[in-house]
Formats: sequence, structure tokens, C-alpha cells
Amino acid sequence: MRPARLNGAVAGLFVVGSFCFAVGSVPGYVSVVGDDADALTYFVGSLFFTAASFLQLVQAQTPGGDGAQRLVMWGPRPHDRNWLAAAFQFPGTILFNVSTLVALAHNLSVQQQDRHVWRPDMFGSTLFIISSVFGVLAVRGSPALPRWIAWLNLSGSGFFMAAALAGYILPSSGEVLDLRIDLAGTLLGALCFLIAAALLVPAQRPRHVKPPLSEEST
Repeated sequence: MRPARLNGAVAGLFVVGSFCFAVGSVPGYVSVVGDDADALTYFVGSLFFTAASFLQLVQAQTPGGDGAQRLVMWGPRPHDRNWLAAAFQFPGTILFNVSTLVALAHNLSVQQQDRHVWRPDMFGSTLFIISSVFGVLAVRGSPALPRWIAWLNLSGSGFFMAAALAGYILPSSGEVLDLRIDLAGTLLGALCFLIAAALLVPAQRPRHVKPPLSEEST
């Protein structure tokens, strides 16, 4: 498979994952489907994030662009900012897998929620921000669309971090620090990721440039 052909798969997986997080953070959704289905929506969305992030990492570490025929499953490229962005993002999505999976459990103590839900969420959001910064640096000097995508991803990561901070479980009451900011940050972050993913395919679509006229035809 040519690495460039992964663009559509990466974009589609990120779109579905972002959509799940956006829907799950809408207050009316949980009132309709219930807490368990809402938590499951987040977990399913995190799986799509992880699948997309893994393909993006494979794409970033496969040299040769569209001409390569064999994908590289493991090939660190620490001097490549695109690879660094993907390398930081992938473990971040796995941490979201952990936090959203544990959130499905019932009767968790405050200590268990802090250790297995809030902390993975915080660390995952931190890795997303680092990844997004490398993504912004990687497209400096590029056309406008890739730069817009990079900044949308950075904005989404910032909103996710705000949601993680607001989602801290207060030991005294067992309630989150600020539920409205938690939900709003998740919703806005997911929408940023959704738009960025939707723009991913046209941003990486090869451009057909008309060849210059030969001297004989001028």
C-alpha cells in the first residue's frame, strides 16, 4: 500500500472518533441515552482515535512518499517533526483508551477515578498538545490549508486540556471541578479535530501542475 493512500483512512477514522466525542459531550445526549451509553460513546471514539493515530504514525515513518510500496511498522525518525507529532499523539490516544474504558466501571472510589480516569486523561491531553506543537512547526512555510489544520489540532488539544483540568475529581465531594467547562472543552476540542480531519484529504491531495511550454512551442 502506498503511504499517501492512508490519507483517506486516517481522515475517516479521526472524523468518526471526533464525532463520538462531540456527541458524547452534548448535555442532551446523556439525558436521552443514559450514563452508560454516553461513557461507551467516548470509549468507542477513543478507539477510532487510536486507529487513526497508529496509521498516521506508520505513514510518517515510511520514507519515499507516494512512491513507497511497503509500509514501515516501526522506524523512528526523531529529526522529523511530522514523525514526532505522530509519535507523541499515539500514546496519548492509548491513554484516552484507558481513561474512557475505566470510566465505564461503576462505584469507583475517588482515588480510583483520580488514578485511572483523570490522570490518564491529563497525560493524554498533555501529549496531544506536544504533538500539536510539533505539527504546527512541521508545516511552517507550507500552504495555508495545512497550517490551518495544524492550528485547528492545536486548538482542539488546548480545549481537551481545559476539559481535563476542569474534570478533576474533588476529594471532598467526589464531584468534578467544573462540569460545564469539562463538557464545553470536550465538545469544542472534538469539533476542532473533526474539522481538521475533514480537511486532511484535500490538504494532502496531489496537485497536477501543467508542464511548461517547450522552447519549440514558444
